[in-house]
Order: sequence, then C-alpha cells, then structure tokens
Amino acid sequence: MSDFGSKEPAASVCNVHGFTRNPTSEILFPLDRIGIMKHYAALLLALSVPLALPAAKLLNGNLDNWEVIGDGIWMVLRDGVLVGQRDLKKAENQSWLYTKKNNYGEFDLHLEWWTRADGNSGVSIRDTSRAQYAVGAGHDPQRTPAHIGYEIQIGYGYRMKFPAGSVYLFDAAKPGHQVENDWNAFDIESREEMIRVKLNGQLVSQYAGEPGRPKTGPIGLQLHDKTSLVMFRNIHIKELKPRK
Repeated sequence: MSDFGSKEPAASVCNVHGFTRNPTSEILFPLDRIGIMKHYAALLLALSVPLALPAAKLLNGNLDNWEVIGDGIWMVLRDGVLVGQRDLKKAENQSWLYTKKNNYGEFDLHLEWWTRADGNSGVSIRDTSRAQYAVGAGHDPQRTPAHIGYEIQIGYGYRMKFPAGSVYLFDAAKPGHQVENDWNAFDIESREEMIRVKLNGQLVSQYAGEPGRPKTGPIGLQLHDKTSLVMFRNIHIKELKPRK
C-alpha cells in the first residue's frame, strides 16, 4: 500500500518535574524557570525573616517585673500610670527602673511619657551594666547606660543638643514632632543592624549601632537628676524571634 497521504503520528509531549519533554528531540526546557526561581526565593526570604511574638505588657498594675536602681521613687497609680520622682533631700546622681528580664534583642517597644518643664529622662536599651555606674557613690559619667548601651532621650524644654527622640550621643532627633505640656509616644525599633525611633508616629532618629556595643539587654527608664519627675503608660513590647 502506498504511504502517500498518510500522516506520521504526532509526537507526544509530557511534563516531567516542571519541564516539558519532547520525545522527538529529547530536549528539556523549563515551563517557567523565572517563576519557579521567584517562588523559591520568596520562600527562602520568608524563612529568614524573624517571627513577631505577641506584644507583652511591661506594666501590669505593679512593679513585679521591674527593679529600682538607685534612690528613685517609683509607683503605679490606680489608673495604671507609672510615676517616677526623687527625694530632694537624698537624691544623688541618676536613678533608673530596669526590667528584670535582661536579654531583649530585636523588638518593637511602645510607650507613652510625660515630663515636667525642663525635665530630663530617657529610655535605655542594651545596657548590660544595668546602670550600676550611673547611681550613688559609684557614679561614672563615662559609663552610664548611654555609654554602654543606648539611650533614647526624653525631655521637655531641656536645653541640649539631643532633643526628645534622639539616640542620645549619636543622632539628634528631627524637631517639630513633640507635643508640649502633654503626653508623647515613642515607638522604638531595635534590630541588630539598626535602631529607629518614632515620636508620635513620625520617624525622628535612627542609628546603625556602635561597633562592639551589646546587641541585647534590659529596658530601662531614667530619672536624670534630683528634680526629675516623669510618668509612663501603655508600655508594651513585641519581641522578634528568629526562625530556626
């Protein structure tokens, strides 16, 4: 019989592990190599991003989770507001209130604060000395928390180079975002490679960190001098836990 007009059977095409196989040529080529690569890259990135743990309150109506460093007078009022002040007759150098937990690393810290006119206070992070050189007779101005870890400046009308929201000693806060004679809010972002500070929702200061300084430590609240009067409320922290 003549083969004239007969047709060769169509070459079958099958999918093998994401590639299309043509039996005629035995050549494999990707269906969507770029798409597959993007998918796996996104997956690897997601696995490397730290997980955010639930936010934890650092104030629960008492000071059970805190330690007073120095001669400061700290109390939690009935409405949950934390008040710090000094005894004018006995106060000496600085005083601090530190979390008992000593290993906060990467986190987002929110707190609201108020201080009097010309008041001076601060929030300490990563200070592994727990302010032992800032208080009492052992006071050493070169080894206060701002010189070992980092201090986020709090002040109202206090004449200094670093206004409220500054990463003290390193980056002066952008002016114009503090509310005078009222409550102000900090959102402090601590990452291994960066510290960022928002004042009332606006980014005002950031610093990449000083080589050799600790990456973890407690959270501290400052009474700078014997005339200090400061209040805090709504203190909560969300820790970031690296994926394993």
